[in-house]
Amino acid sequence: MAKWMVSAKKADFAKIAETFGIDPVIARIIRNRDIVGEKEIDLFLHGTLKDLHEPRLLYDMEKAVVFMLYEIEQEASLRIIGDYDIDGVCASYILLRGLRFCGAKADTVIPHRMKDGYGLNNHLIEEAHRDGIRTIITCDNGIAAAEQIAYAKELGMNVIVTDHHEVPYEEAEDGTRKELLPPAAAVIDPKQERCGYPFDGICGAVVAYKFVQVLTEEYLKRHAGAKESKEAQADGTTGSGEAEASEAARRELLSELLEFAAFATVGDVMELRDENRILVKYGLQQIAGTKNPGMKALLEVNGLQNKPLSAYHIGFVLGPCLNATGRLDTALKALQMFECGSFAQAVTIAGELKELNDSRKEMTRQGTEQAAELIERGALREDKVLVVYLPDCHESLAGIIAGRLKEKYHRPVFVLTRGEEGVKGSGRSIETYHMYEEMSLCKHLFTRYGGHRMAAGLSMPEENVEAFREALNRNCHLTEDDFTEKLLIDVPMPLSYIHMDFVKQLQVLEPFGNGNAKPVFARKNVHVLHGRILGKNENVGKYRIQDEEGNYYDMIYFGDLYGWHDFLETEFGKEERAKLYHEGSSKIVIQMVYYPDINVYQGKESLQIVMQDYSK
Repeated sequence: MAKWMVSAKKADFAKIAETFGIDPVIARIIRNRDIVGEKEIDLFLHGTLKDLHEPRLLYDMEKAVVFMLYEIEQEASLRIIGDYDIDGVCASYILLRGLRFCGAKADTVIPHRMKDGYGLNNHLIEEAHRDGIRTIITCDNGIAAAEQIAYAKELGMNVIVTDHHEVPYEEAEDGTRKELLPPAAAVIDPKQERCGYPFDGICGAVVAYKFVQVLTEEYLKRHAGAKESKEAQADGTTGSGEAEASEAARRELLSELLEFAAFATVGDVMELRDENRILVKYGLQQIAGTKNPGMKALLEVNGLQNKPLSAYHIGFVLGPCLNATGRLDTALKALQMFECGSFAQAVTIAGELKELNDSRKEMTRQGTEQAAELIERGALREDKVLVVYLPDCHESLAGIIAGRLKEKYHRPVFVLTRGEEGVKGSGRSIETYHMYEEMSLCKHLFTRYGGHRMAAGLSMPEENVEAFREALNRNCHLTEDDFTEKLLIDVPMPLSYIHMDFVKQLQVLEPFGNGNAKPVFARKNVHVLHGRILGKNENVGKYRIQDEEGNYYDMIYFGDLYGWHDFLETEFGKEERAKLYHEGSSKIVIQMVYYPDINVYQGKESLQIVMQDYSK
């Protein structure tokens, strides 16, 4: 059970509330998110697309754009090499649309997870060379591909890197680090030390979006300037009408691509703070009204057309459909869906993606159960860092299973599978464990590795599996406190404080997600009077509750009903648990963590309490 902790950050909540016209509780929640100062609060509440950071602050941006415009003018063949996850697919689409807007001869290759693995490899370089490609531009990969980029240069090709992952480094004996940057024509990655970009928490698709912003702007400047010069020489006109039409087309393009940058930001689990929050806020609006046939089809097959969207829908409904095709088939299918000009064709592809995701869910369930059994029955249970080897598991599911195990055991987890060439694996971490840095301490064990604080991927010889497990645990300095899940409570708030306007005002804090969690509250002495089980799978509990002041409320629980029922029987007895669902109970009194919600049924709105956690 999670350890409850009340956030106790100080501020003049009454003044903040008065200044910004919000409830003092909302002001406290904002402070709990470490948003301080009037400027920052105003940006959090009212930030617009005009507040996004200047793309040219990204190191090598100008250099990359100048280089790419030259290649376009020379009609060189260009190739985008992306990645097979949500971020990689969206970044590839963004670059492809941006390059083609500028008249580039460009195509896209997304590596096959099983055949190619992550990012650049010599096979993809050689294939590009055979196809007559002169310049490769990467997205969501490339920062760790120094060897492959050097090989591309040997073959006479150029490479531009756009990425957002951690930069590889070597550490000297005195502890200083030297970045190992790839020998590319330009490297755009906010994580590199020399980059002065104000916020390095953007995903690969946002880096690609920033590149397209500058590329298309500079392309129109050159194009319009050259055309106006020719027309002025011919007849003295300026061609301003055509220039305005071109700029309008550019704005329309960037508006569409914004939704893909937002989609990837949520799908790649970036923190929803700083400009990510703005991108997602406006991107969700774009997606809801999308003009892209592929995105529209994805909404339709998931029953989300013409409905308000939240980050939840991307993270847990739409996004997994894209990831599933990269895991079990080829991510090119997702890219083709977005490129479709025909809605009917896009719906067919979207349906296939949803079916793949349904299959992936069942395979994930089986793999997670197998992994948990290995942990529980062996020595792994005592490890601080869990390394689980599932030789026969589909390698594309390793990351998802690692995530499930991390949630269950609240430990850093690596899940390894047997590939065609050795072992491949993925890791998912907890906040107090920097996965990439810890892996760097034993990098001699890998053939390839990469990632960041919260997630990583690797390849290694099979004989190194046990040595990897031992090295991680030998170097690990996590304590028992790090393994206790912490549930941070925003405000210990009486249920009587809740009213419809307050719940609606909570919407100013959206979008919720990583880095901006949905606020939660706590209350003691809650009487649970009566309940019933809902849902096709009987996995939802709905209850009538009463607070200390005698007020009644509807409460719903979407969590683990088996665990909830065990708690009720342990603390109050089997008879009271049974009575709860029949004539009702008068003895079940709990303290709970909750958030208030609005239930809409047959067009009628009513307040509803959603229980998040409980104790006696």
